[in-house]
Amino acid sequence: MLKKERQRQIRELINLQGEVTVSELADRFGVSQMTIRRDLQDLAAQEAVEKVHGGAVRRDQGRLISHIPILEGWDKQAAAKHRIGEAAAAMVDGEDTVFIGAGTTTLAVAKAMKDRQNITVMTNALTVANTLAKSPGIMLMVTGGILRSRNLSMVGYPAERNLQGVRADKVITGIRGIDPQFGLTSDDLHEMKTNLAIMAISNHLIVVADHTKFGRVATSRTAPLSAVSVIVTDDQAPQEMVAEIKNLGVEVVLV
Repeated sequence: MLKKERQRQIRELINLQGEVTVSELADRFGVSQMTIRRDLQDLAAQEAVEKVHGGAVRRDQGRLISHIPILEGWDKQAAAKHRIGEAAAAMVDGEDTVFIGAGTTTLAVAKAMKDRQNITVMTNALTVANTLAKSPGIMLMVTGGILRSRNLSMVGYPAERNLQGVRADKVITGIRGIDPQFGLTSDDLHEMKTNLAIMAISNHLIVVADHTKFGRVATSRTAPLSAVSVIVTDDQAPQEMVAEIKNLGVEVVLV
């Protein structure tokens, strides 16, 4: 494919989706990530798109999400996150109400759900809300709360209060660390209460995490593995640890 045609298609894809990653485009067009970065530089110079860390966004979205730290994780394990997102999205049934938390892997889930019908999605993540905002088949509910600019999540008492009295068929969340002994752990103590409030609205917790999260123990112990229904991860997850987690009664799906 000629460079001019590839850049035209990239521009159309960004206008349609709102944002793309370098790795996503490299896989799609079968070229190197360096080639894609040069394409995005050219398109940004033409003011056709706005280049951000790890990819590009439609110019009308640039002010909202450029230079946000969460975007720095887009390229890390991108192919695995895409597969995990597709697999987790397939676990959401028709007419389900599902809560999708903040993070890059949960964002992959939201992207995989954009064309679903008769689904209600609750979220405290502006990135998820932005991804699903124009999906006509999805009823979207945003918790509100105090904005955490690090990952564009809404947390704190307002978010927790808005979760009182609501129920979801499934909660899909990412996590910083998964360990058979210490369970689910995260780095942010400020978000822990909100995460606990999110997990409490459903009896079916789906954790989405790539293999780098296994064996990692972060500062805040969020929940024991007994609280988890399913972990969706990639096929590079350590086999011995996966077996140990399965022995604890948790389903582990490798993709």
